[in-house]
Amino acid sequence: MQLTQLPKHTRPREKLLNEGPGALSDAELLAIFLRTGVTGMNAIELADSLLQQCESLQRLFNASQAEFVALKGVGEAKYVQFQAVLELCKRYLKEGCKREYKFESPAMVHNYLSMQLKGLEHEVFMVLYLDSQYQLINDEILFRGTINSASVYPREVVKAALKHNAAAIIFAHNHPSGISEPSRADKILTEKLQKALALMDIKVLDHIIVAGNRCVSFADMGLL
Repeated sequence: MQLTQLPKHTRPREKLLNEGPGALSDAELLAIFLRTGVTGMNAIELADSLLQQCESLQRLFNASQAEFVALKGVGEAKYVQFQAVLELCKRYLKEGCKREYKFESPAMVHNYLSMQLKGLEHEVFMVLYLDSQYQLINDEILFRGTINSASVYPREVVKAALKHNAAAIIFAHNHPSGISEPSRADKILTEKLQKALALMDIKVLDHIIVAGNRCVSFADMGLL
């Protein structure tokens, strides 16, 4: 059945306008984004099919290009749209963090880092640069690696911290394997970075590992 054949108050766009976005299901919200269906499926049915194929909204948005275009009902153009929306969400969150949040505890950054790093297929090393009030100055991915490693150079980290005039820093990296526990190499690297930055009077607040849906904090584990 085409969406135009549904009662007007049940169509996703009209429902959102009348009841707000919170009243819509994942499939209904996705249908608004998709705009049209495909042969044999309207936009809601296509959205529901995509969610069933991927088993969750998270897996749908985190799908690689090859995985995405292999789904029934979408192609490369939709993949580009999905990636654009995901990047806009990241930038929206980053902008809000710069204006409003003080990163005073590991819990405050878990959602932020999860949005940035979850679903990446290769390991990356990210740095959050904070001012003396622990507000976000900027963040950047300093190093990129293979599927399970990223070479991190303390000298480059110190240079970047000084460039951003950071008073404090939070490190983060992802484990594409899904194993959340810090490795011995992670611990050694963190200690080296902490000592190097201490010479510049820059405090390391935390090092967080993002692995799947989990975030592990070095500070919480007593490793800092």
